[in-house]
Amino acid sequence: MAIHSNSALKMKALRLRTAVARSIVVAGLGLVAACGGGGGGGAAAVALAASACPAGQVALESGCADAALTAEQVRGAVRDAMAEFDLRSAIVSVSVGDTPVLTQAWGESAPGQPATVDMHWRTGSIAIAYLTTALLQLQDQGVLGIDDKLSKWLPDYPRASDITLAMLARSTSGYADYVDLNVLPLYDDVHRQWSQDELIHAALAQPMKCAPGTCFSYSHANFVILGRVMAMASGKPVADLIRTGILEPLGMRDTRSDSTAFIPAPVLHAFAADRGQYEDSTDWSPSWTIADGAIMTSTIPDVMRSAAAIATGRLISPKAYAQLVEPTTAAFTPWSTARYYGLGIFVSNGWLMQNPFFFGYSGVMAYLPEQKIAIAVTSTLGPRASPDGNMSDLVFKRIVQRLTPSRMP
Repeated sequence: MAIHSNSALKMKALRLRTAVARSIVVAGLGLVAACGGGGGGGAAAVALAASACPAGQVALESGCADAALTAEQVRGAVRDAMAEFDLRSAIVSVSVGDTPVLTQAWGESAPGQPATVDMHWRTGSIAIAYLTTALLQLQDQGVLGIDDKLSKWLPDYPRASDITLAMLARSTSGYADYVDLNVLPLYDDVHRQWSQDELIHAALAQPMKCAPGTCFSYSHANFVILGRVMAMASGKPVADLIRTGILEPLGMRDTRSDSTAFIPAPVLHAFAADRGQYEDSTDWSPSWTIADGAIMTSTIPDVMRSAAAIATGRLISPKAYAQLVEPTTAAFTPWSTARYYGLGIFVSNGWLMQNPFFFGYSGVMAYLPEQKIAIAVTSTLGPRASPDGNMSDLVFKRIVQRLTPSRMP
């Protein structure tokens, strides 16, 4: 084990406190256009092109384009990004409408082991969109309502009578985050299995960031608490709610819930310099991340199966979908009508997306309803890659720049 300098640990503490906020701001750029039937003339033009494009072509904002040439554009974007950002691997899938454009892997997982499209990786906050979809399904079934107060299930929690389930899902509850090395010493033992009680206690022991419903303050604790309420209300584990409500209907056979470090084979290895040295971080514990049952591994093809379904509300009622994308957080810093966080999902210039980033893993699940473009990305870091920021998000943006530049997220 290498000895890590105090300065390195201090820098990592800062990264942990700011990584989520940075990815939220980056993901939230742009005017929402496609949710709830928007899109304007641009959307109409693309829709018309889609209906008119012959076989072998896809409808992009520039018009009908050859699908094979579009795939080459995507390959070029990924190769350029990998070279620029020193990425060890990238796995990417893109579809336009009903046409698969590309699903491909680049680079290597572990030394001497090429990355492959069927490799499993930690999907992090992508599962938050599954969690909130399952929440809305419970509402559709009459089990609970998102405007129900937390006090109905957990009356002893701070301000529980003022906090709704929707506030937890939108991170407007005011609860503090536990992802701070001064609160949760994650790097003292990266293999430690944190309990949900420990995580909730660490968050609730801190002063609240604001009165409930008066600010946006991202906190992982919101989703841990939300998962606990969903299990109490339904009498079922969160893993079962996600499995029966999302995974099985969408045929996601390679996605599983597991709060331990286990990842099914074949495994995409992650690498990180979080502790001051470049090392394999694949077996670091994800138990601190979100709700038990929503801590998941998946593959890029499975993430693609969920991208459009989640983003278009295929699995929930029209009322629930309107709540999913409602711009409630637009009233709070750092959001505005140009960018906001819905019920566990970003809405960004027409894209509905999630972009996890932790312990060497990163990814993007994104769908643009007005052009029916789905993109899934995961990537891992090379030894010279920046430890700051979501590299998969940068790959995603390079792809968008090639396909639909007016819709840069």
